[in-house]
Amino acid sequence: MDNHKNELSALLYDHRDVFASDKEPLGEIIGHEVDIILNIERPYPPLLRRPAYLPSLKSRAALEIHIEEILDLGVIKKAGHIEEVEITTPVIVAWHNGKSRMVGDFRALNTYTIPERYPIPKSQIALTQMSQVVYITTMNALKGFQQNVVTPRARKYLRIIVHCGVYEYLRMPFGIKNAPSHFQRLMNEIFTGEL
Repeated sequence: MDNHKNELSALLYDHRDVFASDKEPLGEIIGHEVDIILNIERPYPPLLRRPAYLPSLKSRAALEIHIEEILDLGVIKKAGHIEEVEITTPVIVAWHNGKSRMVGDFRALNTYTIPERYPIPKSQIALTQMSQVVYITTMNALKGFQQNVVTPRARKYLRIIVHCGVYEYLRMPFGIKNAPSHFQRLMNEIFTGEL
């Protein structure tokens, strides 16, 4: 068993350049863009053009830090002042154990988004399929959703509004209706024969 552990450690060390950290540029999955198709036409209902929520001073400071971080990572860009902004989604700051997280309130957008049907596997089925394996490992794709590029057409639907302006997602955010299905399909395509 120790020999297998040493071999695995050596293998991981030899390929350490393929593992990301928070201090490196965010990866980008090529050839697999995320699209959003709405089941309504213009003019869009007022429900899709919502104002920013008024954050507390503590949440405002945290929100500004989150915006700056994802701007630097290329996840969002500031919407231009001459662009027509028809759809905006407010964001909130969620707190858990003293740590903050920026969350888009995409409920209105999700109401009008045509669902992408793709099965999410049940954990019990996966466990049954792995009953004869010798080793099981897990890996976490760093900001996995946000490594998926959004089509230029869909970006106009993914504009968030905060107290300091309007921003447009260039990468797939958490909270949109089809994100889990899209990500599962991608993982199945990448790991065909491995899962």
